[in-house]
Amino acid sequence: MKEKHGPPVGKEFPRAHLIHTILPIIFTIIWMLDTFIFQFSTILNLFIPDVIRIIIFIIVLIISFTLMRLVSKALFQGKQETPTLITNGIFAHVRHPMYLGVLLIYIAFIFLSISIICIILWIFILIPYNIMATYEEKDLEKIFGEEYLKYKNKVPKWIPR
Repeated sequence: MKEKHGPPVGKEFPRAHLIHTILPIIFTIIWMLDTFIFQFSTILNLFIPDVIRIIIFIIVLIISFTLMRLVSKALFQGKQETPTLITNGIFAHVRHPMYLGVLLIYIAFIFLSISIICIILWIFILIPYNIMATYEEKDLEKIFGEEYLKYKNKVPKWIPR
C-alpha cells in the first residue's frame, strides 16, 4: 500500500530534475578545467590569498546548507491535510530559499577559484532558476490566489530581507 504524503501543492517546472542534474555537471566541468588545467580566467587568484578565498568559500557554503536545512524544516515539520501556503520561517524572508541555496553553492565555488568564466556561467545558470521559480509562482497564484499575491508583494524573490 502506498503511503499518502498529503495533497500535491503546485507543479514543479517540467524537466526540472534534468536542469538540477545537467547544470551542476556543466559548471563542475568548466570550473575544474578553468581552475586546475587551463587557468584562462583565474588571474584574480594572484591578488587574493588562498586563505581568504577558502574562508569565504566555507562561509558561503555554510549559509547555503543552512538555507536548505531551514527549507526542509519549514516544509516537513508536520502533515497537512489541505494545501497551505507556508509564509513563516525562512519563507518569511525569501520566496525561493532552496533555489537560492543551490545558487549560493555555485557562488562558493566561484569564490574558491575566482574564475571569471564561471562568474559568467553563473549568470547563465541564474536564468533557468529564475524561469523555474517564476513558473512555480504562477501555479501558486492559481492555487492560493490573493493570499499568494500578498505574500509575493511582501517577500522578495531572491535576496532575503
